[in-house]
Amino acid sequence: MKKTNSIGKQAKRDQKNRVVRRRDGKGKVRLFVINAENPRMKARQ
Repeated sequence: MKKTNSIGKQAKRDQKNRVVRRRDGKGKVRLFVINAENPRMKARQ
């Protein structure tokens, strides 16, 4: 998984990417890029 400053750039790498907001274990909201077909496209901000 890539850690990145610009989540929008990572989301545009593939058409099937989705940006989702999830909480980590400490209660912080993180932005994730997920792609069901190609797991290599994962990213977190």
